[in-house]
Amino acid sequence: MLRPLITAVLLALPAVAVAQDAATQGQPPERIRSILLKPGEKCPPAANENEVVVCAPSETPYRIPRRFREAPYTPASNSWVNRVEAIDQVSRVNGAVPGSCSVVGSAGFSGCVFQMIQNWAAERRQAKKDAVGER
Repeated sequence: MLRPLITAVLLALPAVAVAQDAATQGQPPERIRSILLKPGEKCPPAANENEVVVCAPSETPYRIPRRFREAPYTPASNSWVNRVEAIDQVSRVNGAVPGSCSVVGSAGFSGCVFQMIQNWAAERRQAKKDAVGER
C-alpha cells in the first residue's frame, strides 16, 4: 500500500521541478526604461533580455488627449466645497447668518469685530510689504 504512494511521489517530483522553471520564465523584467524621443530619433534596442524599453515621442508627452486637457469651466464641474463657500460668503455679506457684520440678528457684532480684525491684519501685511520695498 505504501509502495505505490512512494512511487507516485517520486514520479511527480520532476514535473514539479519543470513547473518551477516555467514559473521563473514568467517573471517581470529587471529593468524598464522609459524614453522620450526627439523628432528624428529612433528607439534604442534593449541592452539584454531582462530589459524593456518604452519609447514615446516628445511631441505628445501627455497621455490625456488635447481636447480633454483644458476643459471649459461649467457650473457642473465646480466642486461642492466651492459652491458652499460662495453661498456662505454671500450669506455673510447679506447678514443672514451669525458672524455677519449686520445690525440684524443677535450675532451681528461678532462678524463686525471679525471684519475689523481682518482689515487690521491686511493693513499690517501691506505696511510690512511697503517697509521692505523702501529699503
